[in-house]
Amino acid sequence: MERSDNRNNDEIRPVSFEKDIQIHPDGSCLVTMGKTKVICSVFIQNSVPKWMSNDSMGWATCEYDMLPGATNQRNMRDSVRGKVNGRTSEIKRIIGRSMRSILNLKKIPGKTIWIDCDVLQADGGTRTASISGAYTALKLAVEKGLHEKTISQNPIEDSVAAISVGICNNTLMLDLDYKEDSCAEADMNIVMSGSGNFVEIQATGEKHPFTEDEFLNALKLAKKGILCILKKQGEVTYENPSGK
Repeated sequence: MERSDNRNNDEIRPVSFEKDIQIHPDGSCLVTMGKTKVICSVFIQNSVPKWMSNDSMGWATCEYDMLPGATNQRNMRDSVRGKVNGRTSEIKRIIGRSMRSILNLKKIPGKTIWIDCDVLQADGGTRTASISGAYTALKLAVEKGLHEKTISQNPIEDSVAAISVGICNNTLMLDLDYKEDSCAEADMNIVMSGSGNFVEIQATGEKHPFTEDEFLNALKLAKKGILCILKKQGEVTYENPSGK
């Protein structure tokens, strides 16, 4: 299957992170992966959810949504629909889990990190782009908090990014766009830390099962793509991912 943008099967789409895209959040960025664009913002607030029994720890949570003009047909807002759809709920949870996996919440007692990911334009990979952008905005927010002394310790213990891999016409492809994703026989969303550990793997045989070799090769391909994203994040947050 020839790719519409003439990429090799092991290449990611052009990726960029534009920081401080908004003036009010503690940290924000616009992440662009090919034609997919997501605004990610972070607020650090002096409160924790009521269900937390004490304030010896902090919390981090995420909201995710797609703006009406993000897709080729108008996307209805959840506020109009009257409920959060299942896909939205699933994605905001994986973003939240991914951020909490690299945070030491004991270092921000009594505080909640609110992460918002709003898709401006969708062309495949919105959840993976959101995870990569959410981390970048989180890092910027923490840097600001430490500088302004609104937080006393850095809770971030690692970096994190994500990418998709799919099997199209029996061929592994990295970082699927919408057209490729819609016809993939199998697709995977893979989240990895900067130290090289896997945070979450979502893998589905859409049209037929995949083999163990295909799965392991997909992980290797994902790691290659994620290392590219981590490098781009580091250019904005001044980090040097280890790539182990």
